[in-house]
Amino acid sequence: MKKPKTIVDFDPWLEPYSSVLHERQVYIESKTAVILGKKTLDEVTRGYEYFGLHKTKAAWIIREWAPHAEHIFLVGEANEWQDSATYALKKMSDGIWELTLPLPALAHGQRYKLHVIWSDGDGYRIPSYATYVVQNTNTKVFDAIVWAPKPFSWTDQNFKPSTDLPLIYEAHIGMSDEKPRVSLYAEFTKNVLPRIVKDGYNTVQLMAIQEHPYYGSFGYHVSNFFAASSRFGSPEELKKLIDTAHSLGLRVILDLIHSHAVKNEEEGLSRFDGTTTQYFHAGARGDHAAWDSRVFNYGNPAVQHFLLSNCRFWLEEYHFDGFRFDGVTSMLYTDHALEKTFGSYDDYMKDDVDLDALTYLSLANRVTHTINPNALTFAEDMSGYPGLAGPLEYGGLGFDYRLSMGVPDIWIKMIKEKRDEDWPLGSLFHELTTHRPEEKIVSYAESHDQALVGDQTLIFRLIGKDIYDHMLIGDDNLLVERGVALHKLIRLLTAATNGGAYLTFMGNEFGHPEWIDFPREGNDWSYLYARRQWSLADDPTLKYHFLGAFDQAMIYTVKSVLRTEFSHIFVNEIDHVLSFMRGDYLFVFNFAPAQSWVNYPIPAQPGSYTIQLSSDDAQFGGQSRIDTSLEYLTATQPDGERVKLYLPARTAVVLKHTR
Repeated sequence: MKKPKTIVDFDPWLEPYSSVLHERQVYIESKTAVILGKKTLDEVTRGYEYFGLHKTKAAWIIREWAPHAEHIFLVGEANEWQDSATYALKKMSDGIWELTLPLPALAHGQRYKLHVIWSDGDGYRIPSYATYVVQNTNTKVFDAIVWAPKPFSWTDQNFKPSTDLPLIYEAHIGMSDEKPRVSLYAEFTKNVLPRIVKDGYNTVQLMAIQEHPYYGSFGYHVSNFFAASSRFGSPEELKKLIDTAHSLGLRVILDLIHSHAVKNEEEGLSRFDGTTTQYFHAGARGDHAAWDSRVFNYGNPAVQHFLLSNCRFWLEEYHFDGFRFDGVTSMLYTDHALEKTFGSYDDYMKDDVDLDALTYLSLANRVTHTINPNALTFAEDMSGYPGLAGPLEYGGLGFDYRLSMGVPDIWIKMIKEKRDEDWPLGSLFHELTTHRPEEKIVSYAESHDQALVGDQTLIFRLIGKDIYDHMLIGDDNLLVERGVALHKLIRLLTAATNGGAYLTFMGNEFGHPEWIDFPREGNDWSYLYARRQWSLADDPTLKYHFLGAFDQAMIYTVKSVLRTEFSHIFVNEIDHVLSFMRGDYLFVFNFAPAQSWVNYPIPAQPGSYTIQLSSDDAQFGGQSRIDTSLEYLTATQPDGERVKLYLPARTAVVLKHTR
């Protein structure tokens, strides 16, 4: 293939739309020029160093952008929450307000806000660049905190993320403890990070970090974009978590919410200066009806400056190693792609594509990779927009990976609608391996989405209510036996067919039995289901222990298939057997519910093989019917080289080509 120059060179099916793609690229370039103005990208992304409250050697300085405001006062514990001339911000140019105070005027740890007054009203607001925001336990009101501690002592100067396949452990700090309460950064650092390392994952993806007023939103209704959520601890404790993760060799990714913002006015950005359009679109377009939130106006240069600076802030201030951009599909299309299917290339070339959002995403990737060349960016997009995870230099938007959001839906559909003996393995393999030629994808069988109330995890779909009574080892139950076996096969097949990365959600690796339901009025504000029962995985008398042990062994095995091509693909729908090679590894699956196969001929590269992983091992809840100590040699058959294997029902083996 000739050296690519554009996304079209990667994907010839885009050729009929090359003019549309070119026009969009021209728009992105011209809009970028408008956004930058006379400044460089480096300059416009340093907003967090200019805006917000800062302590210098000589004074406190606070700056805020509020074009429609007529008066702004800093109020708080320092002045008994009263407007006063001493604490009045002065209006500068371009809607920027500024106040300089002597050092004694404020103290570390004090609560404060801004009292913003406009022509026909006023409101108390948390500064848009506030870095620490705390909720009063009695009044439930959020306040900004004057935060100027001794600089954190980082020890990760020599940290370099693994170049292996990103094996992502998606985690939520608050629900990471066994106790029914909100867990803390410090507890996650001490108790969960070592588990992640032991299980073989090399990347931690942290959810719900940006401050959000409603805990049950799972962190997706952000109010304060520069503040790490105080419900889990202090900013320094989050920094300690990341510094420790780096010392353990773990990359840490932030689940970044730039697709929308919470509607709350006193806590968030909505109507910050009295207008609904300071940060967001006007009218109906400014409201996300499905998410009950506000939609950013990416066409406004000041909004882009705010969001791009936010990217830089999390990279520089907290040493995050990249971002999972949430809700990218919603950003890409002016109708948010609600109730929309993408059945042809025509669907991506319509006027509903938000060109300003394309510009923002391309700049966000450019900023991220410039600030930290080792950083990774992941796009949560279900539409499969062409070029989304294509290189910037070829006209792509620059994401390193796109989440393969359709894969969990495929597994759900299989489990709900078909008997497992009727699963179409050929089409299943195709769906698991298909993606755009220019992109790498994150493969996963389930994430937090499938664990939420209203949905079901894989293990619960497979076993149902029997999971509560029959997970004790020695308790023979056909539903549980089937569920445990298929849980292993589904996760191994998904991981083995990965398109560049693999992800699991905290607890799913060992088949956590319960859904996630955050405290709310409907459950009497209970934390019972907003936790993780690690003791189930640690108990050697329970079958959860089998699943956890298998996942650990699986993760260590699939690390070896990084960027290796598929070969020797074999599907026998009648026998329910699927196999393929990736590099030197041969993956073989027998999905037959009752039929075991003896001396089954599997296509393979000529040579010798040894078994690296067997789902039938006793340590994984199997029956140890496969002798993993044997050496397996291929033999020449009329239809090519074959290795003959014993394949018990509902099992999988991974073999390595040794010579």
